Formats: sequence, structure tokens, C-alpha cells
Amino acid sequence: MVNRQVVGAHYGLRDWLVQRVTAVIMLVYAIGIVAFLLLASGASYEAWQQLFACTWVKVLTTVTVVALLWHAWVGIRDIWMDYVQPVGIRLTLHVLTILWLVASFIYSIHVVWGA
Repeated sequence: MVNRQVVGAHYGLRDWLVQRVTAVIMLVYAIGIVAFLLLASGASYEAWQQLFACTWVKVLTTVTVVALLWHAWVGIRDIWMDYVQPVGIRLTLHVLTILWLVASFIYSIHVVWGA
């Protein structure tokens, strides 16, 4: 029997599934935005304001932003875990990444919901 040592990122079904599900969410949202662009030819600033005034668009946008940030976290975390060996540097990079993602989420809430 071969002893296999698994080091680095969290290799597993959950992370693989998160990446796929979040990618699908972002794809569906992107298709919706492209459809709006194609169907609302010559869409003005007012048309965009009307679209994003709808609560369901705000909710879908927020869900997509959360999917994007979760997708980014899994990918960046795996990069740090695989390629940064010193634990102190890796921990610092994890913390900085989390702070950046949280700040991005807060800013997105401010932009989308006008809080």
C-alpha cells in the first residue's frame, strides 16, 4: 500500500462543486445582462436605472457578487496553499485576501443597494 501525502489546497468534492456552481451562477447572470443589452438596443442610463431599481435584479446581482467572491476565495486560497510554503506568509496572504473580499462585498452592497 502506498502512503500518499496530500499537501497544499483542500482537494475535494466540495471545493470542486463550489467552483462549478458559482461559475454557472455568474454565467447565467452574464447571459441575462447580455440579453438586456441586445434586447434594449440604445439603452440609456435611465433604462439601466430602471432595471437596477427592481428588487429582483438587486437580489440577483447580490447573489452573483457573493458567487464571484466565493469563487475567487476558493481559487486564491488554493493558490496560496499550493505555492506559498512559509506558514506565516501564507496566513498573511489569507488574511489580506479575506479583508479584500469582505471590503469588495461591502462596496458591492453600497453600489447595488445604494446603502
